Amino acid sequence: MPHYTPLIATIVAGFVVSFIMGAIAMRLRVSPIAGYLLAGVLVGPFTPGFVADTNLANELAEIGVILLMFGVGLHFSLKDLLSVRRIAVPGAIAQIATATLLGMGLAWALGWDPLAGFGFGLALSVASTVVLLRALQSRDLVETERGRIAVGWLIVEDLVMVLALVLLPVLAGMVRNPAGTGILTLALPLGLTFLKVGAFVALMLIVGRRVIPWALHWVVHTGSRELFRLAVLAIALGVAAGSAFIFDVSFALGAFFAGMILGETPLSRRATEETLPLRDAFAVLFFVSVGMLFDPRVVIEQPLPVLATVFIIVLGKSVAAFYLVRAFGYNKLTATTVAASLAQIGEFSFILATLGIGLGIMPESARDLILAGAIFSIVLNPVIFSYILRKPKDEPTEEPIAAEEPLAATLAPAAEPSRAHILLIGYGRVGQLLAAQLKARDEPLTVIESDEEKARAAEQEGHATIYGNGIDSRILLAGGVDRASALLIAIPEGFDAGVIAEKARNLKPGIRIIARAHSDAEVEHLTRLGVGDVVMGEHTLAMKMLDLACSQRTLRAMT
Repeated sequence: MPHYTPLIATIVAGFVVSFIMGAIAMRLRVSPIAGYLLAGVLVGPFTPGFVADTNLANELAEIGVILLMFGVGLHFSLKDLLSVRRIAVPGAIAQIATATLLGMGLAWALGWDPLAGFGFGLALSVASTVVLLRALQSRDLVETERGRIAVGWLIVEDLVMVLALVLLPVLAGMVRNPAGTGILTLALPLGLTFLKVGAFVALMLIVGRRVIPWALHWVVHTGSRELFRLAVLAIALGVAAGSAFIFDVSFALGAFFAGMILGETPLSRRATEETLPLRDAFAVLFFVSVGMLFDPRVVIEQPLPVLATVFIIVLGKSVAAFYLVRAFGYNKLTATTVAASLAQIGEFSFILATLGIGLGIMPESARDLILAGAIFSIVLNPVIFSYILRKPKDEPTEEPIAAEEPLAATLAPAAEPSRAHILLIGYGRVGQLLAAQLKARDEPLTVIESDEEKARAAEQEGHATIYGNGIDSRILLAGGVDRASALLIAIPEGFDAGVIAEKARNLKPGIRIIARAHSDAEVEHLTRLGVGDVVMGEHTLAMKMLDLACSQRTLRAMT
């Protein structure tokens, strides 16, 4: 068996170099995204040394896009999508039109023909799924109203780009042979595209709503965590691939609908936890793949066109989006969030550029400008977010975070207690004993449990129950950690308990934390993290046995 394969080499180079450059970026207090992009430049074909396989890197990066959109769909119900349609649909279309016109203006100044300018402008009009979601998730904005508007806007952009991918070849044919084309030449492919997208959405809403939850509930009852993780990945990747191959819908859009269907079930939180590590890892490869396509010489050879391209992406698009959102009556905070989210370009832009060049309607220099614009806008995006989302003095910092759905309406959300409650993480054997004793003492209690069956058991015992993983800060907040008098961590994994303890202290400094451990190393780890009381089962058991033995000897001596 060969020890070197392009796939393994690409994955290793992508992860190792992006880790090094990301760590350096963090050390310099710069967004790690800049480090990942630079890592791509270093392993790309335009710099000396090792060259990773660009095609493989792009395919691996697509997995990151799929998992990101699947994760967003898990927290984005059909009701949420419909609630922002009045602003997302007209707003996205108007913003695409504005950016396209600006791009056509730059193309005219560069001496390109109108069709080349149209393709170039379209490529500058659509935001990157990965960059937008990373920006919103890092600021816990996905489930706010402004986050939903931004995601809804992005979905409309994706749908428009699906139509654009159909439209460009038709327009190219009309330019080459104007005499042999008519209105039917344009209407037929567009009508077919609308039909395919409609069929996909209908299939997901009618069939997917029944099949996907049924399949996952069956897997849950097998009791295998590995099988559940595999099922979630199979659904995310399978639906995304099927939507692309059968209905010509983008991978991202297919994954989003799969996540949205699964998000209506009680298993959405657990599905999020299972896909999170893979999602983050492959999202990094997206930035590496973008960096690999970038030729640094374009900045030296065409500085003014590069600057103009970045200006259109960062200022033109965001200013248009800002005023469009304001025109719909939303406040400045919402408008600036949407504007900052869209001030970059990404994967669809590269697809459009490649298609345009392949059809012969765009020059090679257009792709260089689009890549340069993508690199600079992605690097600038975290800076823009940090700057324009500073708290205005006359507006609140944050909107209320949308409440998570309870477990299929069977698990009650944590009630607002009349006095400070105790938060219990884990409803295994130890957790059940603790919960029973606290209930007997009439202590207000909220339970957080990541296993569905145990969570249902806790709810049936009358405890306010949150179904999810306590490692997630949002789950801790849903359990009311900021109002709790004490946190009891009854899970058997001491090092996971340390992560929960750290997050709980960040959310409520000074909260009393009691955790269990199974080894001296875990005790030391938890103590170092500031856990005030650590109970090691073996130590407590030994002390109790010693007390019993000594007390028995004392009684015999007395008699």
